[in-house]
Amino acid sequence: MLDIYAGENALKTIQEQGFKQELFTNFLGASGGPKWFVLLGLDKFIFGEFFKGRNKPLNVIGSSAGAFRSACFAQNDPVGAIERLAKNYSETVYSQKPDAAEITTKAKQLLDIMFAENGVDEVVNNPIFKAHFIVAKTQGLVSFEHKALQGLGLAKSLILNRISRKLLNSQYQRYIFQAADSDLILLDDSDFTTIKKRLTPENTKAALLASGSIPMVMQGVKDIAGCDKGTYRDGGIIDYHFDFKIKNEGLTLYPHFSSTLKAGWFDKSLARKVSVSNYENTVLLCPSEKFIQSLPYQKIPDRTDFTHLDDETRLKYWRTVFTQSEQLAHEFSEFINEQKIDKIQPIKTLLG
Repeated sequence: MLDIYAGENALKTIQEQGFKQELFTNFLGASGGPKWFVLLGLDKFIFGEFFKGRNKPLNVIGSSAGAFRSACFAQNDPVGAIERLAKNYSETVYSQKPDAAEITTKAKQLLDIMFAENGVDEVVNNPIFKAHFIVAKTQGLVSFEHKALQGLGLAKSLILNRISRKLLNSQYQRYIFQAADSDLILLDDSDFTTIKKRLTPENTKAALLASGSIPMVMQGVKDIAGCDKGTYRDGGIIDYHFDFKIKNEGLTLYPHFSSTLKAGWFDKSLARKVSVSNYENTVLLCPSEKFIQSLPYQKIPDRTDFTHLDDETRLKYWRTVFTQSEQLAHEFSEFINEQKIDKIQPIKTLLG
């Protein structure tokens, strides 16, 4: 039910030392809206058991939904936080034709619930689990809220990206809102301008909201505290499933809802693959096709469920996914306890 892939160096390290939490210095969480619901069981196990009692810093890096998850993992009770996020995100109900203002308001309410009373301070000051929220600062027409203008800007992005991902530099900058003493260094073949900002009590919610502000769906976030003036949007625009190398010692753990990896939002319909060299130190966990076929509708959740299913049907479906996601956690626990290293497949079989 759970497929496990590893880059060449990661696989060699695990074969020599075994699979243990001390090997990991980074954790990745991808964009994808409610697709991450299939990972809920894994998330709870990884931060409730696998990393429990950890005393070595871990960079927890996320864009969009992955950033929301990273904000949960950096709280004092990560399991409680991720359960609040899953419950309240899944139970969100919109009007028949919600506009960007309504969806943005609901997202702000979700953040308040997820952080509870002290969550922001816990994230900012966590000495072990160091949150990193990836955000895209927009330039040109994509900065506008007017749908026609924004749509023209996105159409331009689509064309530029089809020619070369590097051309998106003219429209987007990568901002990383991170823990004060983060050691994160990214090596990016696409040469995106990357600006790092310290997470503070004043900017944490705005940065996280921006990381999940999907173009044409939500309002962009204006003028985040301590940053250049402008419009900040979904981090998945640049870093949808990630195509960069993390320059530090240690491995990266990456639970993902799919075995298909796309660098940025505009790559979703392209055959372009991420670079296998950027995944040399990564362990990828993802549900198998057999597991996906066992779910209602034989698919993982996605944003279209909000429009294709009535609220009662959607919630029943998503709750079933939450329950069945525990199978992945059980299998991962068994893999660790019994050190079934031969279960790991080379990641080059996916990306080569």
